[in-house]
Amino acid sequence: MAMMALLQSPKAKVLGITMVSGNAWEPEEVQHTLRMLELIHRTDVPVVPGAVFPLVRTESEAKTERQLYGGFAWYGAWGDLAAHTSRQPYHSAFVLPEMAEGKPTTKPLDEDAAHFLVRQVRAHPHAVTIYAAGPLTNIALAISIDPEFAGLTEGIVIMGGSLAPRTDDPEFANTPRHEFNFWFDPEAAHIVLRAAWPRIDLTTVDISVKTRFTEAMLKEIAASGSAAGKYLAAYTGEFYYLWDELAAVAWLDPAVITKETRLYVDVDVNRGATYGDTLSWSEGNLPAVRAGMRMVHVQTELDSARFDREFVDLMKAGPQGR
Repeated sequence: MAMMALLQSPKAKVLGITMVSGNAWEPEEVQHTLRMLELIHRTDVPVVPGAVFPLVRTESEAKTERQLYGGFAWYGAWGDLAAHTSRQPYHSAFVLPEMAEGKPTTKPLDEDAAHFLVRQVRAHPHAVTIYAAGPLTNIALAISIDPEFAGLTEGIVIMGGSLAPRTDDPEFANTPRHEFNFWFDPEAAHIVLRAAWPRIDLTTVDISVKTRFTEAMLKEIAASGSAAGKYLAAYTGEFYYLWDELAAVAWLDPAVITKETRLYVDVDVNRGATYGDTLSWSEGNLPAVRAGMRMVHVQTELDSARFDREFVDLMKAGPQGR
């Protein structure tokens, strides 16, 4: 739905969608995204294969960490680690399960995500905003390929990190600094947060848990008769936080965010119980060893009614940009 929000907004021109393993394995996500674009009539947008595995962290290491330190509610592509709490059947990286929506007939771009990102930013200097709603592996690789990459963008919008969410949801109440996107590839997040972006906007767990996709929303979207509405009515049944969607809509309309704080943000890359946790410092208490880090615009409060309305309207809209 976050991809659709950007695809269906007249305020955005989507140059491409780069894929990365996170909630599911990258090869499977490529197929689902291609098929989604077919069904909402946006096959003009290229889908670009990206990283299948994190830079350093491995699935086998995560299994060991689970035995040593305890588990989390969500492991994404590594779903079997969550045992009874996993919301999706587990399969290995290069297995493509049957797709309820049918297999796509279109093909992904014959280019890797990191080089595609560099190419687009070089072609449109200071005019591209990177929207990152998953682990940051592809973006870290782009930074490594081209040291000027981050500085040539207009900025980056990230859904990631967790500071002190006010919630009794055990996924976050018990581990308030744990967030999946940063945790899945801590080294990538560490690289990205230190790069020379003109601006970093961060949608954390803290503000995301103030949103919710409801049955009433889905009913209204489905009743619109739009291609996106039909797609969601047929293949969406999970009512949960709208974290990625909030990051997208807040970029399209900054007035959705009513309060922010500015912090230096990093990720713990030391091996141990807090590996992958979010680290943060306010102005004046940044340690000397982290000199050169970037100030991050951390969203803290939103206009819920405005966000809900704009999100639903975007889901009801027809295809843009063809």
